[in-house]
Amino acid sequence: MKKENINIISTGSIGNAVVINDKILIDCGVSYAKLKEVAKTLQVVLLTHIHIDHFLPSTIKLLAENRPTLRFVCGNWLVNDLIKCGVNKKNIDVINQFNGVLYSNGLKVNMQPTFHNVPNCCYKIILPNKRRIFYATDTYTLDNVSAKEYDYYLIEANYGEEEIEERINAKKTLGMFIYELKAKENHLSQEKADNWLNNNMGYNSEIIYLHGHIDKG
Repeated sequence: MKKENINIISTGSIGNAVVINDKILIDCGVSYAKLKEVAKTLQVVLLTHIHIDHFLPSTIKLLAENRPTLRFVCGNWLVNDLIKCGVNKKNIDVINQFNGVLYSNGLKVNMQPTFHNVPNCCYKIILPNKRRIFYATDTYTLDNVSAKEYDYYLIEANYGEEEIEERINAKKTLGMFIYELKAKENHLSQEKADNWLNNNMGYNSEIIYLHGHIDKG
C-alpha cells in the first residue's frame, strides 16, 4: 500500500505545521505563504493549543477568508480564539476525549488532553483508508495516553536528558537565564518519547520525531 504523504512544513519554536495527504493540516503556527501551495486542497485543520508557534492568528484569518468551507477542529479552549480570527462558528468542530468527529469521507478525528502550561491535546486520526496517525507535541508526559499499533507516530522528542542537565548546570555556574528548565517542565525528552513509543508502536509503525532540538536561547 502506498505510504501517506506527511509533509512537515515546520516544527519547533519557529512554528509548527504538518500536512497529511494535502488535506489535513495539524497545527497552524507558520505564515500563510508557507501554506499557500496546499491551502486550496485542505479540508480540515486540527489545532492543539494557543501558543503562537502552533496557532498564528494572521494565518488562520487568511485560511478562513480564502477557504470559507474549511473545517477547524479543536478543544473548547480554542473556540473563542478561532471566532476572533474570523472563523465561522458553524465551521468549528469542538471535540473532547469522549466525543470525536466523523466526516462524510470516512475521516475520523479524536483527541485527548495532554499536560502543558496551557490547555493542550494530542490527536488520534483515522484516515479514510483506515490508516491511523498519532500526533503529540508540547507535553512533558504521555503516560496518560494510549495509542496502540498506529501506522504513524508524529511525536515530540525535544531534548536528551543528559544533555539538558549539562546545559542547566553550565548556565547555573555562569548565572545565565536557564531556558532549559522550562523545556523540562513542558516538553517531552527523547528518552520519554522512546519509552512511550516502545510501549505503543507495532511492528510496522513509522515514527517521525518532531521538535528534535532545544532552543539554546
